[in-house]
Amino acid sequence: MEGMQAYGAGKAGGAFDPVTFFQQPPTVIRILSWLFSIVIFGCIANEGYINKPNEVEEFCIFNRNQNACNYGVFMGSMAFLSCVAFLALDVYFPQISSVKDRKKAVLADIGVSAFWSFMWFVGFCFLANQWQVSKPEDNPLKEGGDAARAAITFAFFSIFTWAVQSFLGFQRYKLGADSALFSHEYTDPSQDAAGAPYSSFGGDDVESPGGGGQLNSDGAFDGTGGYQRQDY
Repeated sequence: MEGMQAYGAGKAGGAFDPVTFFQQPPTVIRILSWLFSIVIFGCIANEGYINKPNEVEEFCIFNRNQNACNYGVFMGSMAFLSCVAFLALDVYFPQISSVKDRKKAVLADIGVSAFWSFMWFVGFCFLANQWQVSKPEDNPLKEGGDAARAAITFAFFSIFTWAVQSFLGFQRYKLGADSALFSHEYTDPSQDAAGAPYSSFGGDDVESPGGGGQLNSDGAFDGTGGYQRQDY
């Protein structure tokens, strides 16, 4: 029964193994998404605002569209927080006893990951379009070009890392729960054992020792219910 699992994790109460945890595909993909969000946020926040030599106010490098930079910074920061939250959930997930709670966690992972994949698709299209229509005269010193291209590139990669997370979550959902090992409502094993009435094997078929250890009339051997000798 040790190999039985519910939604990709074994019975609650097991020891946490960090080596195994960080080798799991969902953890690796989630860490990649986390790193990509840092790159996008950092590139736009640090080098995404430029100005001409004769200007004091800084403008967004993406066609001077402040919405493009704001979108990238907001998405990068929120994706970063989402990755941290779900990494923490992945660590705690094997300790969840209730199958219903595990199901809710897996469904949340699928939905949030699909949402972020779609949002990064929108972000990639938005940033790429604004970068394409940017005017060279708005950036005569050609500052921040590498940072802008990096933000667009990693926004593109993020589409697939979040989509893979959603797919892996769906695979965990398909695994379902093993009813032989988990119950939908968790009960304390000690309470469950204490509340179970003791019943002897055989029920009423065996009489008390004072009765001579004989079986009752229904189960007594009379030569009709057991082995019959055959005459050849």
